[in-house]
Amino acid sequence: MNELVLSEQQLMQFIGQYIWPMLRIGGLFLAMPVIGAQTITARVRVVLTFFTTILVAPMLPPPPAIDLVSMAAMVIVAKELLIGIAMGFMLQVFLQIFILSGELMAMKMGLGFAAMNDPSTGVSTSVLSQFYLLLATLLFLIVDGHLILIGMLIDSFNTLPIGGNGLGPGAFASIAGMGSWLFSSALVITLPVFTAIMVINMAFGAMNRSAPQMNVFTVGFPMTLIFGLLVMWLVLPAFLPAFELFTQEAFLIVRQVIGLP
Repeated sequence: MNELVLSEQQLMQFIGQYIWPMLRIGGLFLAMPVIGAQTITARVRVVLTFFTTILVAPMLPPPPAIDLVSMAAMVIVAKELLIGIAMGFMLQVFLQIFILSGELMAMKMGLGFAAMNDPSTGVSTSVLSQFYLLLATLLFLIVDGHLILIGMLIDSFNTLPIGGNGLGPGAFASIAGMGSWLFSSALVITLPVFTAIMVINMAFGAMNRSAPQMNVFTVGFPMTLIFGLLVMWLVLPAFLPAFELFTQEAFLIVRQVIGLP
């Protein structure tokens, strides 16, 4: 009988065919929305990473045969984890648009004190932020945003091969530039409420000047809150087009960072 003999190089390449993609996929599942939330246990993420790697690895180009216990292997580990975490982080910035817009609205409407613990991040946020975050998360799942992101991760193995240069300075500059995009996009959502509350405050200011004996503060707070919630309800149909626009922009930035056309 013929014995199957594997050389050390063949063995390292076989193991690397699954280990290196697993690192990039695990980094994505660690940082991406929904799957990377604190409500999802580490055991679930490990199982998802394992089965996704089993499905994806045969479709990827062969990785370089590198000794798994070497400095070159440690560098590849850092690069692969960084690519996956960077892709997940960019989508987290996308969801922070809706959290920030809710915080800004809550402060203007006087609901900044009405805060609750966010189970996905473990921090305290306002109720309006929770409302917009839940709405955006549901829409993200409805449009299969998580599947699109996983598909882009698989395509990234062609543009950013294992053992290559990884993310360059331009990629980190694009990620840092998402900060200004975050604030400008959140302002687009909050602008109708900001305008309505500004008009209401100007009206109460004119009333206070014309009738100084009238206690405007006792009336202004509930009226600001009521009109703010009313304007939120009136402009809610415009939330979906804004969400679609921001989603396209977020995925476009991700594609630019990983080098996809």
